[in-house]
Amino acid sequence: MARMTAPSTGQEHGAQQPHRAGFACFVGRPNAGKSTLTNALVGTKVAITSNRPQTTRHSVRGIVHRPEAQLVLVDTPGYHRPRTLLGERLNDEVRATWAEVDVIGFCIPANEKIGPGDRYIGNELASLKRTPKVAVVTKTDLVDREALTGQLIAVDQLGKELGIEWAEIVPVSAQKGEQVELLADLLIPMLPEGPELYPGGELTDEPEQVMIAELIREAALEGVRDELPHSIAVVVEEMEAREDRPADKPLTDIRANLFIERSSQKGIIIGPKGARLKEIGMKSRKHIEALLGTPVYLDIHVKVAKDWQRDPKQLRRLGF
Repeated sequence: MARMTAPSTGQEHGAQQPHRAGFACFVGRPNAGKSTLTNALVGTKVAITSNRPQTTRHSVRGIVHRPEAQLVLVDTPGYHRPRTLLGERLNDEVRATWAEVDVIGFCIPANEKIGPGDRYIGNELASLKRTPKVAVVTKTDLVDREALTGQLIAVDQLGKELGIEWAEIVPVSAQKGEQVELLADLLIPMLPEGPELYPGGELTDEPEQVMIAELIREAALEGVRDELPHSIAVVVEEMEAREDRPADKPLTDIRANLFIERSSQKGIIIGPKGARLKEIGMKSRKHIEALLGTPVYLDIHVKVAKDWQRDPKQLRRLGF
């Protein structure tokens, strides 16, 4: 029987406790709040977020440091019934991650009824007998107490139906920071004993160029038509410090290509007189400068890679 746990006081973490370090991953159908939860736990932006499904395309490791533990979070793409070769490869990435982590957090939004997508994932998780599973009911700030109680009961029932014994059922609001620390408190005891896996200052092991590409794609996702998000890919082609700058005024030059699948989509991204592309550059540059700690000159080019989601050669070229 899954149980609800009162918030931790922190008194149980003493100097005598063995240090723990290991990997946890959040899984769930697209747009279940996995990336927002990862960012909230780490305390900074390591995964891009969007209200569009299937935003995440790479497994991003965010690292939570505590004196007694190091929790490495693997944020996977949303697991779904694939319609394209890209979708199949994203699912393969998720399954490979499940097989390697120490604990799995199954994210189910509080504001949406449990549906076929949740059961599809749950059936897959039920086959992983040895890995502890925590049900994380996300987006609790979007529902009232009565609706949340109903969803917690439904999640408990889902586990019984699928043969999953939840180690915990935890309601959280990543947007408001509610019960986020509690979730970390509950995940850490499920990790193996051992030394740190990453140096103390690291928050992610994602390469800078990949993170920059993702930040540009996040900015491009905002406000576009429903059919466009899945058609966008970004590759950073060049990134280097400008040579003629004084040491106290550095500037990083970044050239990136933003790929879409059809020529007709180009106008959507560029916008009237280039206004939309300029907005994408301004929004992403702010986050990139925060990431790198230096001013940035960002040059984005929009290119067509016809039907790249279904083309094995183009998928490899774009990093999938």
